[in-house]
Amino acid sequence: MKNIMMAGLVGLFLVFQGCKSTKYEAMFENTEPKLISDQFKFTEGPATDKSGNVYFTDQPNDKIYVWDWKTDKIELFSDKTGRANGTYFDENDYLITCSDNEGEIWKIGKDKSVEVLSKGFEGRRLNGPNDLWLDGNGGIYFTDPLYERDYWENFKVEIPEKNLYYRNKDGKILKLETFVQPNGIIGSISQKKLYVSDIDAGKTYVYDILGDGKLSEKKLFCEMGSDGMTLDKEGNLYITGDGVTVFNSRGEKVHHVKIPEDWTGNITFGGEKNNILFITASKSVYTLPTKTSAMK
Repeated sequence: MKNIMMAGLVGLFLVFQGCKSTKYEAMFENTEPKLISDQFKFTEGPATDKSGNVYFTDQPNDKIYVWDWKTDKIELFSDKTGRANGTYFDENDYLITCSDNEGEIWKIGKDKSVEVLSKGFEGRRLNGPNDLWLDGNGGIYFTDPLYERDYWENFKVEIPEKNLYYRNKDGKILKLETFVQPNGIIGSISQKKLYVSDIDAGKTYVYDILGDGKLSEKKLFCEMGSDGMTLDKEGNLYITGDGVTVFNSRGEKVHHVKIPEDWTGNITFGGEKNNILFITASKSVYTLPTKTSAMK
């Protein structure tokens, strides 16, 4: 009887696992990543505006492009970006960028006007802001690793640590934590969770957000680092590097999307219903329709 019960439990577990796997596979059923363009040097920083169009960077070439979901076409938006890396739209549809050429955070209008929001930390140049997420209170969480670019001129390290920072609505910057090499970052729409990748450590962490720039102790979310990340409405976390890997809210790997490029840099949801994954990968950008949608 004991053996029969054990066999039954194992069977139920396998059925549950199979159902779980099927559930996530169904989110991408009958779809494959679609190459939109491979004309770039290295794509990064996708962000979706209020219309569902996705802006992304070709960082080495100092350009920002926009993908129009209605036409499925790409057009140049700006060729003066401060060599922007990660980007995110604020509530007024201004594009906030990690413009790492001078170690700054920029605010770019649809008219291409530029306002520098942050020039450094405590009078010292930031290494090169990499990725950022805006909370709902006017604050900006951003990562500042160190990837010395061959196009930087007269660069000198002024902050030896690689840190996570918070810029509050009044412009004050707080140092929150030091990592091996912080990179991708995203927060939940509920403003309760913040995910940060320590890419060189091969880990992604999660924090509880306790207030503006106030975080709990970090907890290990998964044993995988990430270049960029996004969340869907079910709380699944999508992280990039070797293609796109999907983790559920418990940090369990549930799906993988293969991208035919050497490196997958970043990801977001776009389109009319925010249900199309827009993926930046090396010299290319791809789209992938899903049966889920962005967290907002």
